Amino acid sequence: MNQQVRIGSFTFSSRLFVGTGKYANYELMKSALAAADCEVVTVAVRRDVLNADGGTRSDHILNHLDLNRVTVMPNTAGCFTVKDAVRSAKLGRELLEGLNHAGAKWVKLEVLSDKKTLLPDPIGTLEATRELVDAGFEVLAYTNDDPILARHLKSAGATSVMPLGSPIGSGQGILNPVNIRLCVEYLKDGDPDYPVIVDAGVGTASDVAVAMELGADGVLLNTGIACAKNPVTMAKAMALACEAGRLAYLSGRIARRSIASASSPTEGVVGSVPALG
Repeated sequence: MNQQVRIGSFTFSSRLFVGTGKYANYELMKSALAAADCEVVTVAVRRDVLNADGGTRSDHILNHLDLNRVTVMPNTAGCFTVKDAVRSAKLGRELLEGLNHAGAKWVKLEVLSDKKTLLPDPIGTLEATRELVDAGFEVLAYTNDDPILARHLKSAGATSVMPLGSPIGSGQGILNPVNIRLCVEYLKDGDPDYPVIVDAGVGTASDVAVAMELGADGVLLNTGIACAKNPVTMAKAMALACEAGRLAYLSGRIARRSIASASSPTEGVVGSVPALG
């Protein structure tokens, strides 16, 4: 049974992708990433570029990551226009190309609608996907849990579509499992290896397991680990849940029934237990 996941030109064994924001300090971040045993970490381009330009070397987040062990996925977090997202993606590529790092090939695309909901702008996301694909990026498009939009993003050339479980940082888990399942079904129709990653809203390990049991190929999260009371142990819990959910999906759950079904056979059972002696 091949447990690896392929995303564009990358292949990974771990299906848990972890962000680098909101940690109390870099040491805690490094410990949590190690506990998660993840192979991909996301970095907000704007934050990192600002540190690279104006901070000290020790302030630069990339200096706190083992670039020989993890692949950095630049993201366009905080972008509310197509122009801004495309510019951020190109800055990330330039930065990682300067480090000769493989992460320069791809980008997690976020084009957000407003600051209150932080929900994706569907029109802007589709437009930016097309533009970045034309610019040679492998685009992982963060989007609403809309199976129709998911198909449009795939048709636009997205390497992966990443439907949200719930709003960013909300910890509400998978609010609409029916739509996530439809996204998986639509995106994999005729293309079973197409990678679908659930992103955003995960609050605890059971949310990760649910996402994987719905057929997702991976889960990307940040706040659920970084803001937990104990980020390191939560990171381990998330990693185990990811593995368990994937195995459960591959194993095939039993059908739901409206009535009970005895676990033990009833044939041959007598009405009473005979007395001893």
